[in-house]
Amino acid sequence: MKSFKMLTGLTLLALSAAEDLTKHVDVFMGTQSGGNDFPGAARPFGMVKLGPDLLHSGTDSYSGYLPNGKFSGFSLMHEQGTGGAPKYGTVSQLPLVGDITDPLSNITVSRSGTDAGSVGYYKAQTEDGVEVELSASARAGIYRYTFPSDVEKNILVDVSHVLPSFRGQGLGQNYEGGNLTIFADGHYEGLGTYNNGWNEAPDWTIYFCGYFDSDATSNKTYTATGAASSVEQSGGSVSSTSSSIRVGALFTFSDEEVISRVGISWISSTQACSNVNREIPEGMSFASVVNDAVSEWNEEVLSKVTTTNTNDTSLSLLYTSLYFMHLIPTNQTGENPGWESDEPYYQDIFTFWDLFRCSTALMQVLQPTTYEEQIRSLIDIWRHDGYLPDARSSNYNGRTQGGSNADNVLADAYVKGVRGSVNWEDGYKAMVKDAEVTPANSPVDPMAPDSSTHEGRGALPDWLNLGYITPTYSRAVSRAVEYAANDFGLYQVASGLGKHEDAAKYLNRSRNWRNHWNPEQTSLGFSGFVVPRNTTGFIETDPLNDSGYWGDPYYEASSWAYSWADVHDMRHLVDLMGGAETVVNRLDTMFTEGARGSSGIIFDSTNEPMFNIPYLYHYVGRQDLSVSQSRKVAKSDYSTGVSGLPGNSDAGAMQTWLLWNMIGLYPITGQSTFLIHSPWFESMTIDLGGNKKLEITSTGGDDNGDRDFYVQSLKVNGKAWEKNWLTWDDVFANGGTLEFELGSTALNWSTGELPPSPASE
Repeated sequence: MKSFKMLTGLTLLALSAAEDLTKHVDVFMGTQSGGNDFPGAARPFGMVKLGPDLLHSGTDSYSGYLPNGKFSGFSLMHEQGTGGAPKYGTVSQLPLVGDITDPLSNITVSRSGTDAGSVGYYKAQTEDGVEVELSASARAGIYRYTFPSDVEKNILVDVSHVLPSFRGQGLGQNYEGGNLTIFADGHYEGLGTYNNGWNEAPDWTIYFCGYFDSDATSNKTYTATGAASSVEQSGGSVSSTSSSIRVGALFTFSDEEVISRVGISWISSTQACSNVNREIPEGMSFASVVNDAVSEWNEEVLSKVTTTNTNDTSLSLLYTSLYFMHLIPTNQTGENPGWESDEPYYQDIFTFWDLFRCSTALMQVLQPTTYEEQIRSLIDIWRHDGYLPDARSSNYNGRTQGGSNADNVLADAYVKGVRGSVNWEDGYKAMVKDAEVTPANSPVDPMAPDSSTHEGRGALPDWLNLGYITPTYSRAVSRAVEYAANDFGLYQVASGLGKHEDAAKYLNRSRNWRNHWNPEQTSLGFSGFVVPRNTTGFIETDPLNDSGYWGDPYYEASSWAYSWADVHDMRHLVDLMGGAETVVNRLDTMFTEGARGSSGIIFDSTNEPMFNIPYLYHYVGRQDLSVSQSRKVAKSDYSTGVSGLPGNSDAGAMQTWLLWNMIGLYPITGQSTFLIHSPWFESMTIDLGGNKKLEITSTGGDDNGDRDFYVQSLKVNGKAWEKNWLTWDDVFANGGTLEFELGSTALNWSTGELPPSPASE
């Protein structure tokens, strides 16, 4: 499915090889084996993500796409790379042939052949011989249908269409009603109301406005009760306020080629019409929309990182990763149905639990203007909804898996100098709300009914009153280590704002993860792990097998992972574990084959709680081991192709981990610290905005990071460097240079002070 070089029937604008970096993007990379990447047509942070919706054997299609199954529609709204349960799959069309008497009977159409795609373009063919081509602007989509000549040609607009969920967790989306009107000129407008999905959202409404650039020979509106036979309506308007009454329309054409242009809006169908007519006006060719998408991705995203490397595999990994990390959050500025504000508005945050460790830091590096807008948007959500989101979709906060990790994101932005139009006094108030006010447990999450998973910190009563979290609350250990990191974020911002009493309080609270440390808990000969506890003492666990889910003490990772979580207190953690030598042995054990018996190694690259772990050797002076372990993960667990990701992309989280490995740095969230490891390429330039650049060069290694990757020496901004870390101000604030000398031998080149451990002082 590596089809980024093909665009059948289109003639792209001439672009030089240096300019057209989209040729290195494989939109199908990571779409299978749990990666759930979205392969359809989209713009950076665009509201529209136009792609196929497939049904196959009760399998959840999280981004709409599956490699097999039948088409249930081609819809304009999708998330990128998520797990949990599907979201959106709304504002849909489906091409049908023949005499269609029952269009709203859950019709599906088989696929013919293999889908193809490239940046800004998607192509599929149905078993009926209809070729479907898709492209998108930010808030509108364009379909080009090519029908066989000898069939009746129809396009179904089904307002009730959503992506279903088959997991049985009560997270399936619901259609709650809608309307559709066909006007005298043939264009149609309407709305659909839906709810639920992974974030358990209440009702939300999306508006649409569609045009066909060919005259329909007929158009008819329909209603249907459930999946029962559709009833043709008289007149050009149909409406329902009931989930049991589906509405839609069927358009019939004589032309073999039919162009459909559709805009969406969260505000009104009038605004949806404005969006499509502004972005994809009548007469604009399909090829022009694709060309514009290619140009936008080149100019705004891919050109931010350039390299002299010529290896196809490395370039595909680099630029495909950059592509997928820019699909969400969604820039919905001017499209906020919740409140009027002059602030930017971004949503589809899926989720900060996945993104705070390294994704948001890279977004600041590559997109400083956009990132400032995203920070302002978070604070504005607090102003009007009452809490910062840990996740947000369909304009609704939820779900919170562990801590209030927007606090980490704000703290990271603050210490790295994000200012501009950010109101940091309000930002700090939003963080204090998370840290001090328990959110109402409404609605109750049946998978974790003890406290809110909607926003904030549901287990805050124990945290405030006891300094730890008892099993009264689900995910107690995960929450405790994350609440500690969240409080460290408050310490950082309070310190910067001169709120010294607050700073002292939150720094002290950031150490409370220690109250879950049981020095007597053992596993594989090592002592000391974070464990559940109650008011009478610690509760024994099995660190190799205690990974759980919503109702368990550890969420989606084991105590082997969560015991390393509070990097802001790393020096103290090293002491608790028994010193530097034991820490090295313990980290080595996590990467040792057979440590978990037939289950393999302890380290799990498929999920974010393990992201930091390969780099923690830095804190005991073994930068070389961080290099070897992280490079082994990058080269063995990531690859080109449809199964190229170790786990869910999670809005690009997996891709950003890989990108930092290529760059040769790793961010420590909530601090200005970057751990230095080893770059892949002989030359890489990162455009930092404002005429600033970071130039990274290396000599002595190969140009793909496969061998001879140990650092022998380093110069930062032309001066010899002895620390295994640097700060934002060193190379990002004003730009800079990193000059690596690499080789095959692990050397103890970093003889300077170890990375900061602020809570340990």
